[in-house]
This record gives sequence, C-alpha cells and structure tokens, in this order.
Amino acid sequence: MHAPFIPDDTDRRIIVATQGGLPLVPQPYHAIAAQLDLAPAEVMARMARMLATGAIRRIGVVPNHYALGYKANGMTVWDVPDTRVDELGRRVGQLDFVSHCYRRPRRLPDWPYNLFAMAHGRDRAEVEDKTRRIAALLGRANRSHDILYSTRILKKAGLRIGG
Repeated sequence: MHAPFIPDDTDRRIIVATQGGLPLVPQPYHAIAAQLDLAPAEVMARMARMLATGAIRRIGVVPNHYALGYKANGMTVWDVPDTRVDELGRRVGQLDFVSHCYRRPRRLPDWPYNLFAMAHGRDRAEVEDKTRRIAALLGRANRSHDILYSTRILKKAGLRIGG
C-alpha cells in the first residue's frame, strides 16, 4: 500500500507539464525544469516520489506502431490453466515482440480466455508467426487461443488535469 500522495503547487505544475508526454530531447527533465523555473534534480526527485507513492504508475515510451510500419495489431487471447496463468503471463510478457500481456477473467461459456498478449506485425502473417511462437512457449498449457485484430486506431490518453 502506498502512502497517500497530496500534491503541492509545484507537483501540480510538473504533472500538468508532463501529462501530455515528456519532451523528445536528450534531457527531458532538464527541459521541464527550465520550463517551470525549477532545478532538474527537484523535478526528478518529485517524479520519483510520485512513482514511489503510486501517483503515477509508470514512465515509458508509447510508440505509434502504425508510424513505424506495423499495420497489423493482434491481441492474442489464450486459454491456459488458472493455476499457471501468472507464471505463463510473465514468460509471454518477456518476449521481445509482446508489447503488453495481462490476465483477464474468463466469461464462460462464451469466452474461455484468461491470458491476453498484444503482438504487432507489418502484416497479419507476421502476427500469426508471433502467435505460433507464443503457442510454442506455452506448449501443452495452451488449451485454445485466438487473435483479435484491431479495426481502427483509438486515441490513447490518460487522465488530464487542468493547468
């Protein structure tokens, strides 16, 4: 359990300045610091505290797969034993071509799948090849699977607060 995070005015300014993404420069925290008239060390320390308290969940790159040439996006869904889903999910999530992997509840009788893993490819054949590689990794634990392809791009944005 994280300690409660109560942002002060400086925290709020940092949140507003970074919620749309970090600047694409060699030293993004320095750029934010200059924008807010703060020391870079203070920006980094405050963001580290926000991560530690759970106020922000992660700092990471969110690539635009389409701009990179990956036109096929397949959410692979797997029916694996519930007793092994966490272990198997960790293994699948470590594959270099899986962008995210997570457990979801089954919705029986129509939806038997409990493990989801997103694979991107330049075309569907590449996604299908990656799916075969996941199936090989899962081995006999793979009772069934399917691929759900994206049909449109949705805007990805988290919660925003006003400045």
